[in-house]
Amino acid sequence: MKIEIIPAIDLIDGKCVRLSQGEYDSRKVYDGQPLEVAKAFEAHGIRRLHVVDLDGAASQHIVNHRVLEQLATHTSLVIDFGGGLKTDDDLRIAFECGAQMVTGGSIAVKSPETFCRWIQIYGSDRIILGADVKEGCIAVNGWKEKSECQLLPFLDKYVRLGVTQAICTDIGRDGMLKGPALELYREICRHQPSLKLIASGGVGSMADIYALEEAQIPAVILGKAFYEGHITLKDLEEAVTDMEH
Repeated sequence: MKIEIIPAIDLIDGKCVRLSQGEYDSRKVYDGQPLEVAKAFEAHGIRRLHVVDLDGAASQHIVNHRVLEQLATHTSLVIDFGGGLKTDDDLRIAFECGAQMVTGGSIAVKSPETFCRWIQIYGSDRIILGADVKEGCIAVNGWKEKSECQLLPFLDKYVRLGVTQAICTDIGRDGMLKGPALELYREICRHQPSLKLIASGGVGSMADIYALEEAQIPAVILGKAFYEGHITLKDLEEAVTDMEH
């Protein structure tokens, strides 16, 4: 297996939660403390973690940085962190608390000059573009608002400005476990072959991950499928072992 598998930990009040289609009212809190969950991933061969500060996304500034610090201090996982990063100060806190990469979505729509400055200061290997898509347009502010930005021109613009990695979440599929938006991801890869595309949303089983790999998508984020038991730690370990041989 060549596709990179990146489990997600979404945080509300310092706890692991999952939403459906980005709706905060749909939240489901899972028992595992974030650090226990992260350590379990690491013990089964996972090397990278996607951490989303949902409180931060809702309140427009970083909130769960202490949890980030705990994850970074007590594991050796490469952490990319997003949610509510709006200012230079938010970014500084995220990096100081141990994030190796950060994801900016709303900021790239609402304050492109700030986002571009971050790329120039920190480099494109540390700044990931968040392209959360709803009916073909980029959604912002914890997905509560749909912008006028069309997905493909949005990606084009930022690839020209130096972006090399983008997380694309199909909001309509997120947390629904009904399969990823394969055709959308294929189209992005055809359009931007040099972009490291990280597919997110809809993964319900290992079969979905194998389908993404077959479509030559570079990386995938999974969340609810793991927390609901559709994908196990053993499945992840086997897939990672397979990837390394």
